[in-house]
Amino acid sequence: MSKIAPCLWFAHEAEEAAKFYVSLFPDSRIDHVQKNLVDTPAGKADQVLVVSFTLAGQRFMALNGGTRFEFTHAISLEVDCTDQAEVDRLWEGLADGGAIEQCGWLRDRYGVSWQIVPTVLGKLLADPDPAKAARVMQALMQMVKLDVAGLQAAYYG
Repeated sequence: MSKIAPCLWFAHEAEEAAKFYVSLFPDSRIDHVQKNLVDTPAGKADQVLVVSFTLAGQRFMALNGGTRFEFTHAISLEVDCTDQAEVDRLWEGLADGGAIEQCGWLRDRYGVSWQIVPTVLGKLLADPDPAKAARVMQALMQMVKLDVAGLQAAYYG
């Protein structure tokens, strides 16, 4: 298990969001749901306060803070996808009810920013031939959902 776990702050949707995320990724589960023991500014006694969950092997916490704070692109969750099928599946799942953006970025229905990235992208961009890497970057900048075949076509010219 990781020593560091991101904490996502929600107004009141922590459990709903955690269940949504867990439904999309293998090796994921709800680990613990902690309810308020007394009334707090964040919620009444017996309402969900914190949800600990594992997402693709990474530990997370979702907190019902009672007040809505908007998530920003200043922090996003990058998903390393083995192939186009995984890109497509996660893109469709996470974008459902959210907003799609450019270059493999989207915001889910809770406002959390995600980068859905095929593993091959890093290899293509790191090629020692700057012309190949530049073509890949130019293709990437034109995409919304990343397309492995399109990135590879740009790489090979």
